[in-house]
Amino acid sequence: MQKRADALDALRGLAILLMILSGNIPFGGMLPDWMYHAQLPPPTHKFNPNLPGLTWVDLVFPFFLFAMGTAFPFALSKKIKSGVSNFKISLQILERGLLLAGFAIFIQHFKPYALNPSPTNQDWLIGILGFILLFALYLRFPNSVNKKIVYAVRITGIIITVLMLANLSYPNDSSFSLGRSDIIILVLANTAFFGSLIWLFTKENLLLRLGILGFLIAFRLTQSIDGSWNNWLWDFSPFPWLYKLYYLQYLFIVIPGTIIGDILYKWFNSESKYELYDSKNSAVLITVVTFAIIICNLIFLQSRMLVVNLIVNLILLIVIYFIVKNQNDSLIKTLFNWGSYWVLLGLTFEAFEGGIKKDQSTLSYYFLTTGLAIFCYIFLSTIIDYFKQKNMFRLIINSGQNPMIAYVAGSLFWMPVLELTNLSSVLNLLLVNPWLGFFKGVIFTFFVAVTASFFTSKKLFWRT
Repeated sequence: MQKRADALDALRGLAILLMILSGNIPFGGMLPDWMYHAQLPPPTHKFNPNLPGLTWVDLVFPFFLFAMGTAFPFALSKKIKSGVSNFKISLQILERGLLLAGFAIFIQHFKPYALNPSPTNQDWLIGILGFILLFALYLRFPNSVNKKIVYAVRITGIIITVLMLANLSYPNDSSFSLGRSDIIILVLANTAFFGSLIWLFTKENLLLRLGILGFLIAFRLTQSIDGSWNNWLWDFSPFPWLYKLYYLQYLFIVIPGTIIGDILYKWFNSESKYELYDSKNSAVLITVVTFAIIICNLIFLQSRMLVVNLIVNLILLIVIYFIVKNQNDSLIKTLFNWGSYWVLLGLTFEAFEGGIKKDQSTLSYYFLTTGLAIFCYIFLSTIIDYFKQKNMFRLIINSGQNPMIAYVAGSLFWMPVLELTNLSSVLNLLLVNPWLGFFKGVIFTFFVAVTASFFTSKKLFWRT
């Protein structure tokens, strides 16, 4: 078969689109609690940090982080093979981290609802202008484009952005602030920077990479001890608007992602002639069981049927073990081993820190979602690569190849367009029913996916 990373793009795209969808589900209705973050249950949606559970909404961010970590070996190995030194690669990693941090600050200053809780037409137009400016600032120009044109576009974009940010005002008469940023992208910037560096300098030493997780666990368990150097280092930040050690907890997901990335990179570049599975029946069973593992964890952890969940997981993992143990190709077996390890480790930690929670994130949350991300990759790879159903996932794959466009297309483009054309009032007719309100979110997410897919088809990518 032709080996490509389409399933990885699909995982990234699925995560980003579900992230968009989860942010467009109406509150205050009668949708079940599993349609929201576990700590934001209906009908009041008041944040309850003591409420354990896991919903599909809680999976989208860790799935995206995992996909990002998995991509590091692909992107950085290409640079290493071309002869780029570790020092230069490190500078490029720093540049990427700063670009992401700048992206986080930029989009938060141009979001219409950040400008005004009740956006005016001017606020909506500012959002669209921000979307256009992002192309000037972040577009990855083809090598065929004259460098003078690239510099002219970049400088023009920077000048307009600076002038805009210097004159825009925000609620409470506030102005531009480095502390006003999109927290999700800022976490991505931190984990992308440190995760890439960790992979670069441990690419030949898996034990050292896993050992770093041990130190992260140590900091996690000791950071609250007053007077300790652990507590001081945890709270210390020379640039609080840019970096916090707290953000690096998400390396619990990114670092395992780099391990899977190593495995996939070697497999994609091997001379193996084997298919993923020896038979179609095996592939069908794997598709069903990997999906079942994800669904069962969501159902039983949210309903707090912990013993039942553990038993069901063990049964499903045993089923997969007997399916893959005699396969000719080792990839699925290796992925299964790692996925099983992280799932079982996460379930073992479930009783710790008051049960699995996204906010504040628990160790169980990091480890379990890592394992579920691996099984989701196996699920997608089986359908896309083995059953050759890439076209079925075309929109999702294309969105995964342009994730930052997908991330902002809703808030900076489609929402302003719908408001300025009054089409939003048409879509709002669906809010008469909770599930129709959810369908409105699906329509909006589809618009976003089409937008990201369009730019992908035109080979227009952002430098993030």
